[in-house]
Parts: sequence; structure tokens; C-alpha cells
Amino acid sequence: MSLLLNGLAASNGIAIAPAYLLVGSDLPVQKQHTNDKDHEVTRLHDSFAFSRQELRRIRDQAHERLGQRAAAVVDTQLAMLGDPALFAMMRQEIMQSGVTAEWAVKQTADHYLTIFEKQNDNDYLQARGTAMRDVAKRLLSHLMAVELPDPQKLDHRAIIVAANITPTDTAQFDRRYVAGLVTDTGGRTSHFTIMSRTLSLPVVVGTKIATTEIQNGDLLIVDGIHGKVIVRPTEEELEQYRLLAGKFAREQEAWGAVRNQQTISADGRHFEVAANVGTLADMEDARKNGAEGIGLLRTEFLYMNQSRLPSEEEQFRAYKQFVAGMNEKRVVARTLDVGGDKRLGMVPLPSEANPYLGFRAIRIGLARPEILRPQLRALLRASVYGRLAIMFPMVATLEEFHQARAILEEERAQLSSAGIPLAQNVELGMMLEIPAVAMMADIFATEVDFFSIGSNDLIQYLFAADRGNPRVAYLYQELHPAVLRTVKRVIDAAHAEGKWVGMCGEMAGNPLAAPLLMGMGLDEFSMNSNQILQIRSLIKKMNTRQLQPLVHRALNAQSAPEVAELVRTAIPELNR
Repeated sequence: MSLLLNGLAASNGIAIAPAYLLVGSDLPVQKQHTNDKDHEVTRLHDSFAFSRQELRRIRDQAHERLGQRAAAVVDTQLAMLGDPALFAMMRQEIMQSGVTAEWAVKQTADHYLTIFEKQNDNDYLQARGTAMRDVAKRLLSHLMAVELPDPQKLDHRAIIVAANITPTDTAQFDRRYVAGLVTDTGGRTSHFTIMSRTLSLPVVVGTKIATTEIQNGDLLIVDGIHGKVIVRPTEEELEQYRLLAGKFAREQEAWGAVRNQQTISADGRHFEVAANVGTLADMEDARKNGAEGIGLLRTEFLYMNQSRLPSEEEQFRAYKQFVAGMNEKRVVARTLDVGGDKRLGMVPLPSEANPYLGFRAIRIGLARPEILRPQLRALLRASVYGRLAIMFPMVATLEEFHQARAILEEERAQLSSAGIPLAQNVELGMMLEIPAVAMMADIFATEVDFFSIGSNDLIQYLFAADRGNPRVAYLYQELHPAVLRTVKRVIDAAHAEGKWVGMCGEMAGNPLAAPLLMGMGLDEFSMNSNQILQIRSLIKKMNTRQLQPLVHRALNAQSAPEVAELVRTAIPELNR
């Protein structure tokens, strides 16, 4: 008899293959003291050396098998191990507290993890937390002489089952053999999930009990569309999923057909489907997946892993690559969005009880113009190499937008006076993430060139609920009528002033939300690259005029499940 496990559908697709358990020994660390501190420091030093050697080998293999993006995952950990501050902090723990190297590693890693992992709405810092955990485990494995699980031992096509999958596990995957992934824990934005989407692997995460219920060699069906894992399936289930896999393959082929076409609905309305990117590798993925622009360029990548602020020249060279690389397609660059738990070593920030509502984003830029001004100069200089738009994050009041715009205009004037060429058509907008701004959207719309709705934060603030907190995560409801009414209010206010509206949160890539957003008149959808072709294909089949009754019913519904059912009923192809 088969067994059904439910989880989160983290990467589309269907896989049928035997299970391969990637489960290693736990590495529990007890606090112990030492009488030989120097010996413990030597052991710590050796563990760093062995880990670096090991990671360099993994990096070279990852580059050969999976390309530069996978190798970059390992580079992040090598950079951590090469950071003198990390070793110094662990050494200090040994010398001051007289503890063993193992305890020093644990304490230091826990310190960083409290910073990285509280910031649930920032993919980059979530990845940093995962990388730190991976680095700590590797150091401990050498200190404790425990062998870590090795994905490279897989020599046949299989579905990897694990409690969690680390970045270096992912970097060691051999795409010839890995058919899919199943984990006990994890979410849709975890690093290995994003990497798996790039590799087109079906993934189901958060099953909670996969590693205890599945044995090596068990035949599995991984349904990355609905978030299901079937253990030891029956012949009927196998036949059903073989048919579903064939249907999904045909759909993917159909999605690819729209790659080089404009995104125009069945009734002739043009939409722009763009990508959220944070690295040059992301931009390459976006182009391969038919992105019609970059709807969110996360500029934080230039500031992370640095001991000093990047210079104007360093920023200019980086932004130029993005603007030129998109070949006159619009690039929307967000100014530095850090603060609260998103910390930079070179920018001391106060400790805050509620960092989500604290000193962050444009609030830092206005208080520290020596950070904002070089970034704006660099962006303006890069504007002549393509089509650039600039937006300010976390704007709460009209005064904040006025102050930020004034700084931009001052820098524009100074650059022009110096004879530096600048584009004349740089659009200036803002992230709309705060409910107060949504309520004042008609006023803001007279001032900005565009809005980009940051649905992740907007939804959290609307429901006063941290979606990363499992006790209240159920309140993060993209399809709730309150969210839809807020989005429509913003779109209507912008269109009344002839301004365009984009969305760069997870909601933009949700197939169930797409018909509603189309019907409400959203102009630009920006999302992870792997979602682009599906959303573009869906938009081309929809008639915006015929969607109006659906939008009306959704706006007057009472709950998110009711809205989801309305959409599925109106558009049967969304009922897979």
C-alpha cells in the first residue's frame, strides 16, 4: 500500500525514481573547557585549512558540472572561511572563555545565525544563514572526525531525500543522477530550492517526516506541482503520474514558444514580464527564460561580504553591466535596502526590538547620504548604456520621497555640470510596501513615474503578521480580498495619473494571482526567472475584458480560499 506525504511544492515537475537518503550523523556539541587553549586554537586553525581545501575541490567540481552559478554558492562559504574576523571571533571565544574549539565554532555560528535567519523576507540573508550553518557543520566534522553525507556517491538516477539540503550538497549534484528532491524542512525561497529550479528539478519541501518514513531504494513519485510525495506507489498511481508528467512536459514546451514573442493578451493588451535579479548569473538566467526586463535589481549584492562600502566607480562598473546587458530592456534598480536584521559590517546600526518596522532602506539612505549619493551617481552614470529606472525602497511619507528625489536631482546636476553624459529618460519611482502609502496612492501618483508593489512586505504589514513565523504564517495570504483591494487601489490611482505599476513580490509569479492582476490592470510582473515563461504563456491566453467579472467577484469575496476557488472555476487550466 502506498504512503502519501504532503509538503510544499517548491519547484515544478514530476519525477519517478528510487529514493536515495542523504542523511548524516548529527553533530551535537556540549560546552567543555580546556587546559590547553593554544592546542584548541591549533585544532581550530587546522579545521579551517581542511575545510578550505575540501571546498575548493567541491567548487571546481561544481563549476565543471553545473556552471558558475553553482560554483558561486561554494565561493560564498570560501569567503566566510577566508574572513579573518570569523576566525578571530572563534579564537577569542577559546582564549577568553577557555572552551574547546567545537564550542567556539558553535557559539560563533549561533551568533551570526540569529542575525541572518530572523530576516525572513530577504532571500540573500536567508542564504547567508544557510551558508553559515553549512560552514559550521564542515568545521565541526573535521574537529570531531565525522564524515559528512556525500551526494557524489550517488551513481544511479534517484530522488534525494534529506532532512535539509545544504548549498554545498546542491553544488555536488550530478544532474545525470538527481531526478528530484524531498526534504523534511525548508521553504520555497531556500537556496537549494532556487538552485533546483535552475536545474529544472521537481522539489517538495517541508514534509516533516520524509527521512523517517522513506527507506533507501523505495520507489517515489515527487509531485512538485501539488506538493506531494507518494511512497511505494501502486500501478494505478504510477500510470496516473506518467500521464501527468507527459502533460507537464508538453506545457513546458508550449511555454518555450512564447520566449521571443511580446506578452500580449488575447484581447491585445500588452504586459511586461520581467525578472528579479541580484547577480550577473541571475541576469543570464533571466535572458534565457525570456525576461522582458529586470523589474527588480537588488543592489545589495555589491555591499555584502565587504569590509568597506563599494566606491562609486565599483558600483558604476557593476550597474553598467546590468543596464547594457539587457539590450535596451528596462532595468529597475532598487537603491540599497538594508537595515534592522539586514546588517552590513561597514555600516554600524542600532539594535532594534522590531527591525521590520525600524531603521532600514531609504531611512538609512536619508540619514546617511554618504551611502546614498555615490550609489545614485553610479546609477545615473550607468543610465546611458541602456534603459534605467531607479526606485527607493520602504518609502512611508511624501516628505521622504521628496528628500530622496532632491538628493538625486542634486547629483544629476553636478554630474551634468562636470560634462558626464547621462540619460535624459531615467524614470524615478518607489517600492510600495507600506499600507499608509497605499491609502495615499492618489497623492503619491502625482509625484512618481511608477510604483513597484513589494507584495511580500505589503501583505505582512496588512495582516500584522511575520510570514516567517510558523505560528502566524497562515495569515500571509496573497489572494485575500484585503490584498486584492489594496493592489487595485494602487493601480487605479497610478493609472489616473498616467503612471505604470509593477509588482516584484512572490505574488507576481503566482499563476492563481495572474488573472486577477491582469484584470486589475497591473502593467509589469517581475518574478524569479524560472516562473517567467509560465506566466507569459498564461497571460497570452487570457482576455482582460472577460476577466472583469472574476475580479469583481474576487474583490467582494470573504476569504483567500474563496478567491482561489473562484479563479480555478473561471480558468479550468489552473486545475492541474
